[in-house]
Amino acid sequence: MRKRLVTLLLTALLVLAAWPITAAAAPGGTINVYNWGQYISDGTDGSLDVIAAFEEETGIKVNYVTFDSNETMYTKLKTGGSSYDVIIPSDYMVGRLIAEDMLEPLNFDNIPNYQYVDDSFRNTAYDPANRYSVPYTWGTVGLIYNSKYVDNVTGWSALWDPQYAGKILMFDNCRDAFAIAELRLGYSINSSDPAEYQEAANLLQQQKPYVQQYVMDQIFSKMEREEAWLAPYYAGDYLTMVEENPDLSFCLPEEGFNMFIDAMCIPKGCTNKEGAEAFINFLCDPEISGRNMDYLGYSTPISAAKAYMDPAVANDPVAYPDAETLSRGSSFLALPTESTQLMDSLWLTVKTAGGDTDFYLWSSAAVLILVVGLLTIAKIRKKRRIARRGCSRRPNNP
Repeated sequence: MRKRLVTLLLTALLVLAAWPITAAAAPGGTINVYNWGQYISDGTDGSLDVIAAFEEETGIKVNYVTFDSNETMYTKLKTGGSSYDVIIPSDYMVGRLIAEDMLEPLNFDNIPNYQYVDDSFRNTAYDPANRYSVPYTWGTVGLIYNSKYVDNVTGWSALWDPQYAGKILMFDNCRDAFAIAELRLGYSINSSDPAEYQEAANLLQQQKPYVQQYVMDQIFSKMEREEAWLAPYYAGDYLTMVEENPDLSFCLPEEGFNMFIDAMCIPKGCTNKEGAEAFINFLCDPEISGRNMDYLGYSTPISAAKAYMDPAVANDPVAYPDAETLSRGSSFLALPTESTQLMDSLWLTVKTAGGDTDFYLWSSAAVLILVVGLLTIAKIRKKRRIARRGCSRRPNNP
């Protein structure tokens, strides 16, 4: 009887060992994801809630945090104090993070859906060996303008047009802002020439009196509500804004424009690498990518995903420009450290010189001078009062 019981137990164990493992094999735990704002389908307007779907399928909890520029994300990683498992920087920033040894190599055995990524998005200049990144989206940077108030736009020069003063928005990050100035001047957006940087900074300084505000995500409300009429931004976000305001139009300027890839990476110091790779793999599933991009309006690097998208989105010329238009585009490369530092310094000068900043500085100085003057006068008056009191108490000389 005992032998029979042992035999049954062994048989049961063998059956269990041979049984396919699905969700139970998931790494579990929690991952911290650091992504751009408004950059994943979240379940609104009947869209797929990507994070909820991932959590349900894998059992992995997602803490989701956003940033508004590559430079903000880089500073957060560089200064430490926070741990992230997945980050989604742009191409040139991926190259910089690789160069500074800030990324973990990926284990593609845990990312089988990478097979669906189009060949044109592999072996990129920023990650030529495909070791550290998986493309999430791609797109272009162009000009968004309100056709009710702005004439037909063909180039970046519209951002310097005085007739739109006070209604112009500008990027609040140096790389995109300098690229626009460099394109206007006929220079490469990957220039490292200090003289060209200075010319670009001078051009941006000339623009400043016409700029209502330097923005990132604030552009949505300002353009949709017609508080501003003209702004450079990403094509995918234009497709979101135009749904709220049909008077908005989009232009890829004749001088050229930036084409970008935003990619999924795992930073050094992550606490759940397998969970992070499971998240990256999930986002590369053609159906998930398609439904995600259908909501975002950005372009997918996975052609198979288009089968799950609204045909109007999948064939939109703003999201997927033709080859002739794309030939005017160029991608950012990582710049040398000294070039990045110089650009940062010049950008700070552009933003702080003149305009409101000078007004506040002069106002503060004037207030300080006034306060010091009043205190000085008060001290003099006090000394005089004491002097007068001292004389009255002195005895009369004989």
